[in-house]
Amino acid sequence: MVSNGRVETQEAKPAPYDGQDWVPLYLVSLMLVILLLVIGAIGHVGTSSGTAPARPHHRPSVPATSGPVPVTPPTAPATPDARPGASLPAYPDDLPGGVTHVFGPGRMLVAYYGTAGTGSLGVLGDASPDAIMPRLDRAARAFAVGGRTVQPVFELIVTVAHIGATRTGDYSADIDHALVRSYIEAAHRHGALVVLDLQPGRASFPVIARRWAWALADPWVGLALDPEWRMGPHGVPGRRIGSVGAAEINETSRWLDDFTASHGLPQKIFLLHQFRTDMIRDIGRVLPRAHLAMVQHVDGFGPPRTKLATFHAVVRPGRFVLGFKLFYRQDVPRMRPAQVFRIRPRIQFVSFQ
Repeated sequence: MVSNGRVETQEAKPAPYDGQDWVPLYLVSLMLVILLLVIGAIGHVGTSSGTAPARPHHRPSVPATSGPVPVTPPTAPATPDARPGASLPAYPDDLPGGVTHVFGPGRMLVAYYGTAGTGSLGVLGDASPDAIMPRLDRAARAFAVGGRTVQPVFELIVTVAHIGATRTGDYSADIDHALVRSYIEAAHRHGALVVLDLQPGRASFPVIARRWAWALADPWVGLALDPEWRMGPHGVPGRRIGSVGAAEINETSRWLDDFTASHGLPQKIFLLHQFRTDMIRDIGRVLPRAHLAMVQHVDGFGPPRTKLATFHAVVRPGRFVLGFKLFYRQDVPRMRPAQVFRIRPRIQFVSFQ
């Protein structure tokens, strides 16, 4: 029974069925069926009108060139060598000045070296790419004498070695793709080339290089390998000088050469840093590549006599275009352009750190 809004139960004896409750039971059942049909119809109308039932939320996929780059490559990268349409604006498929080869008669390259956001690894990071460009232009103009044409370059460290283990154990990490794009876009505004510098830690150069395929698809972007920071499976950056063998260099250059040719790009810089003979093992077996300007870049610092001794100990003229680094802080006194011009074999690529 119902009393004051509460349902009260009491024990009742069963009575024989006499047929008097059949009609109300049938009506109740019919009403329930009608109610279920109405609810189903309402749900169908709601779904077709855009108010669908809630579904599990899935994060939209983000292109690999958006936001921070993962420290390790995907297990199965989707077309890693393809030119990503949304990565960079479309630029003319030639080099600054309309040329198709990096070096030519009377042509010299002058670079600022470093990474984004800090000057601790080189002068390039002292300011934003637009803000640093006037300083780079002044440094480059000092070499534009005797009929030389000077090409400014951003040499940007995009994979930075770490003294401690990174998330993947590689002891290196990539900088944000957005920062790299900002340098490439600034380079096009100012007529500069870009060289992506790799410090792989315990990773290998070919693995790291493929991660930057989206940037290397730009006609003004080349590649630099820094064996000082190639540690192998057990080394720690900064505790010893790294090294790399000719086979790994050849694997990297072969990939970049094929990539350049398949994308119809002009010749790219392929630069090897070195200041000790054992940093590049079997350097005589490093192969030339038809679509790459192969540069051996000597990085030793100190007074001129020390720098020149290092230079003559490691260079392989005839196999490479030769490069030379000048340090703003460690070179005392720092060599001037006239002194660099007198170096033999001849220097065609100068960078400042």
